[in-house]
Amino acid sequence: MDNMFFESKSKYSFDETVEKLNEVIAEAGWRVTHTHDLKETMTKNGFEVNPVKVIELCNPKYAYRLLSADELRIFSNMMPCRLSVYEKNDGRTYVSRMNSALFASQIGGVVEEVMSGAYHDAEGFVARVAE
Repeated sequence: MDNMFFESKSKYSFDETVEKLNEVIAEAGWRVTHTHDLKETMTKNGFEVNPVKVIELCNPKYAYRLLSADELRIFSNMMPCRLSVYEKNDGRTYVSRMNSALFASQIGGVVEEVMSGAYHDAEGFVARVAE
């Protein structure tokens, strides 16, 4: 069975990886809708963890195909797409993401088309920062 989640080592530092991903996402016509700083959130709650940022990204053309049809809105909980950038104890930076194409293949139709397209675009973004 294929993996549901992927992890890639970045060739950049943590901050550089986040910056580069933001650049390539924008260059491709996607939008970063929000970046969650999970280290900051955990620190506010009395816990210390290595740096972790979750980047939420959206392609309005893909999103519209799902959000414009009542019968497809049930899948809106998978939106926006997410990439997680984090540092491990080895000092290296990694990027993880869900294999939305594998998930979408179980649904088929427009959902598979949209989520597979989004997955392949996101893989291209990660390839730009991965070793």
